[in-house]
Amino acid sequence: MPLDAWLPVGLSLPDGAKVRLVLHEGVDWQIFEAQGGGHALVVKESLHQHWVDSKLIEPGVFVPFSFGGDSLFEASCGSGHVLSPITACKSPDSKNEALAFADALLATRQLDPESPFQDAIYVEKLSRLLPTYSLTARVPDDVVFGSWITGGVPVSVTAFRRLRTLVSWLGEQHLREVVQRAGFTAPATSGRTRAAAKVADAKAQPGEEPKEPVPETFSLAGRPELENFLIEHVIDIIENKERYKALGIEFPSAIILHGPPGCGKTFAIERLVEYLGWPSFQIEASSVASPFIHETSKKVAEVFDKAIKNSPSVLVIDEMEAFLADRQMGAGSSHHRVEEVAEFLRRIPEAIKNEVLIVAMTNRIEMIDPAILRRGRFDHVVKVDMASEYEVLSLLQNLVGQLPQEGEIDLSSLAKKLSGRPLSDVAFVVREGARIAARSGKDKLNQESLAKALEASPARDEDGGHRKIGFV
Repeated sequence: MPLDAWLPVGLSLPDGAKVRLVLHEGVDWQIFEAQGGGHALVVKESLHQHWVDSKLIEPGVFVPFSFGGDSLFEASCGSGHVLSPITACKSPDSKNEALAFADALLATRQLDPESPFQDAIYVEKLSRLLPTYSLTARVPDDVVFGSWITGGVPVSVTAFRRLRTLVSWLGEQHLREVVQRAGFTAPATSGRTRAAAKVADAKAQPGEEPKEPVPETFSLAGRPELENFLIEHVIDIIENKERYKALGIEFPSAIILHGPPGCGKTFAIERLVEYLGWPSFQIEASSVASPFIHETSKKVAEVFDKAIKNSPSVLVIDEMEAFLADRQMGAGSSHHRVEEVAEFLRRIPEAIKNEVLIVAMTNRIEMIDPAILRRGRFDHVVKVDMASEYEVLSLLQNLVGQLPQEGEIDLSSLAKKLSGRPLSDVAFVVREGARIAARSGKDKLNQESLAKALEASPARDEDGGHRKIGFV
């Protein structure tokens, strides 16, 4: 429904901004887009006086003017500053944007301990959240902040574990800093990763106290060969940066993991991102693909820019065959494909130079354009097969070892039967075994429960792997 603008298009405001169209409104305020960029907040006298009386703004910050018999006040800002209702703000693109909002929230709350913020207008230029005193139900500050930083998910910033999963691009240590900057307490972490600790220590100011030691090590239960590869070609280079730099190696090369669905590619990358503690970004068909000319390339470029801006970071390219298929394949979309491949060819070396770790995944390596597979773009092309019996046994030992057990459990026989199946099947059998044990009144996992779980969980290519429920 179109908004009923208080001011006509082209009207010159007292500070020189010219009205273009109204974007947002409330009972006593409207936000306009200005001609040539930027925004202007126009408020009625009563709301302006409320802010002044609450000492949220100084007199003179908003410029008074009259229009149509109404006494109004306005303040404008350029396109480089956010001016928007909190509920309409998009999630931040960088740590600096998140810190700016945190500073604004804390500064406003120190001046006004009582007013609700769920209906506030964020004026980045003033470092203020200006409440509009609507009749909406009050929302706690920690949820207001969580909703803003996640782009609309009503989560408290004190629920740090969940917040991390929703704001994965920011990285644990950076996210913790943002939360604390706003005056909230971020729960203590189980320990920084060694890589994240080294980055933080390198950025520490002289005289700062040394950080606590970090005991965590990188591991991929069930995939020892892939674990060793990532340690050797990624983690060791990051953790021993100066030694490698002295020999001309600035940063880890880009990597492709390819193999059948369920072989553990995604799990490995998620574990690596968690270990590094860096902001992570993703390029996938559902988020950047577009039928419009140039649009996909534009979106890809935007993700690369965000990753570089927040480096060191990780950029994951999922289902890369959707973007980087051989340009000789298919005539109808060949022009789009050439443009998209060219964008990747240009941006990958640039991103690596700016400390962005690039990891791509595909189930169809034979479809990828040969230019992408050349050394210098993706130096490492790693095949990840289905887990062997030894690898399945390793994963079973890890999963079962975390649960209370009744008697001796023979995992070797289970590993033999689960060999060659997706690792998700292995995890499912253990979880289903635990459910069966609990359902039978036990508080410990046993061999019988796991055997029943395996019997009830055939491979998906065996009779479809679907549960049958019927009636006679």
